Amino acid sequence: MVKNLIIVGAGGMGREVLQWIKDINQAGHTWDILGFIDDNAHALDNIECDYSIVGSISEWDVKKDEYFAVAIADPKTKRAVAEKLKARGAKFAAIIHPRARIGEFNTIGEGAVIYPDAALSVNIRIGDFITLLPSTIGHDAVIGDYCSVMGKCSINGNVHIGDNVYLGCGCIVAPRRNIGDNVYAAMGSVIMTNIRKGIKVMGNPARKYNL
Repeated sequence: MVKNLIIVGAGGMGREVLQWIKDINQAGHTWDILGFIDDNAHALDNIECDYSIVGSISEWDVKKDEYFAVAIADPKTKRAVAEKLKARGAKFAAIIHPRARIGEFNTIGEGAVIYPDAALSVNIRIGDFITLLPSTIGHDAVIGDYCSVMGKCSINGNVHIGDNVYLGCGCIVAPRRNIGDNVYAAMGSVIMTNIRKGIKVMGNPARKYNL
């Protein structure tokens, strides 16, 4: 049965997620795309796109026949928006591109957005509202809720990542390392040690920094 779908966020990631949903529909019509909701009514101004902003996140009246896909990279913002919509009864779709490689015995939480060419090996546990760009996740890794993993990251086996973690493009996490909640790793960070919660790291090897 085809279901109605609204994309939450009309920025660049929202338009990427729109493309992945179209690709899913080419493999078999799954979603009727209703458009975007965004609190910035001008997010699509002067941008070529075949779907429009149909309302705001803050004022959207959630209906029983609607599903939502959250297209927001920043973990803190993503959590706030998802929780706001969930409080109104929203249901969230898992958007998993047909070209994503998903191995056996993996668990993926609600609201996942997984891009083409992302690769998950085996026995991985992923929490709710992960955003996973084309990156690799090794065996037995655990990733918490509301994390965002940007492109070309390599998360090796037995890594444990907490909630609300952002890994910028090209991050590498050595096997059996732990990353605490609310960590931000700048692009290209090579994480060789455990990272305590709430800090920002960058570099090779990754070290704490302050903006």
